[in-house]
Amino acid sequence: MQTRNVTTPFGRRPMTLSLVRHQTALADIRQGKTADKWKVFRDASAARETLGIQTNSLAVLDALLSFYPETELRQDAKLVVFPSNYQLSLRAHGMAGATLRRHIAMLVQAGLIVRKDSANGKRYARKDKTGQVETAFGFDLSPLLARSEELAARAQQVLADRATFRIAKESLTICRRDVRKLISAAMEEGADGDWQGLEDRYVRLVGRIPRTPTLSDVEATLSEMEILQQEVVNQLDFLDNSEKISTNDAQIERHIQNSKTESLNELEPSSEKEQDGKSEPKRRQKSEPMKAFPLALILRACPTIADYGPGGMIGNWRDLMSAAVVVRSTLGVSPSAYQDACEAMGPENAAVAVAGILERANFINSPGGYLRDLTRRTSRGEFSLGPMIVALLKSSGHALRHAGCQSGT
Repeated sequence: MQTRNVTTPFGRRPMTLSLVRHQTALADIRQGKTADKWKVFRDASAARETLGIQTNSLAVLDALLSFYPETELRQDAKLVVFPSNYQLSLRAHGMAGATLRRHIAMLVQAGLIVRKDSANGKRYARKDKTGQVETAFGFDLSPLLARSEELAARAQQVLADRATFRIAKESLTICRRDVRKLISAAMEEGADGDWQGLEDRYVRLVGRIPRTPTLSDVEATLSEMEILQQEVVNQLDFLDNSEKISTNDAQIERHIQNSKTESLNELEPSSEKEQDGKSEPKRRQKSEPMKAFPLALILRACPTIADYGPGGMIGNWRDLMSAAVVVRSTLGVSPSAYQDACEAMGPENAAVAVAGILERANFINSPGGYLRDLTRRTSRGEFSLGPMIVALLKSSGHALRHAGCQSGT
């Protein structure tokens, strides 16, 4: 272990406790320790921002190292260099004197060099009879040797942070692009959903990104953008499932009807002659096939609605319709939208539709708009509840093996 004295700066330059700590730390340099001066310089350059120095400070440090003749900094060597300001300025690419002094002060403050001032502030070396430097006054490079491991660790951390920052920025850019284009596509093609609300959230989120973001800024924005992206994808996925349900509606409905002991087709008039005086209004004929589903099957597909029934349970179709009225209000569906659904589907089937919407409420931004869309599609003969029930049963893990059993309550 070395024993070193603390020296104070010459002239009006103040002494600080930070300078004292930097000098006393030099006494702890491990015996026989060495370090490549240019590797240490590269590490200091990489860690520049964490050290609080500027690029011109590095130019001065580079110049100072060039005055040390050896490549290796050694614990047992004299690591003091003593160039004049003129010589130092030349090797620092002609840096002005005032600028040079400012960046020397930065290097001292950062603890990368230590001043070793003579009595008159001049920089020089005193040699012995053999020509060896006995005492030198100038800039001590020992802090670079003492902190070589620390500077290497700082440099590695900076490089790791840069890589993380780059990856986070790339991920945010891709996520922004995906959200932007998905919302635009949905709005341009008139897809059902609150796309304007999602668009507003996207704009607000992008507007909060600073001009020069930090890693924490990017990661926080990316986290929120990924949540928004998932909501957009879930909404599109739900719409896609609804379209698939509509496409397969005829096949699934036919399968369920054919599995009943008494086919619904046999209950309907098969000719114009039989229809005279016997048929019910057209709207009622639309609703009858859907009511063929057993109530128990409906409740397996849509269990949540039972919480809104009388006494927290549903025992018959009347209870289901009562619960649907409560749910309609809870979901924010207007009375007129629910009335239109009842007229198009029949009150029982409208109640089942509301139960299905409640079951998927987390994925539907506008329950009222969704119900109106189902009503319009029902009026055009493009929608029935069979596929919706099948999809809900599958999502809840139930099989449809009981769908063909006799009608429930």
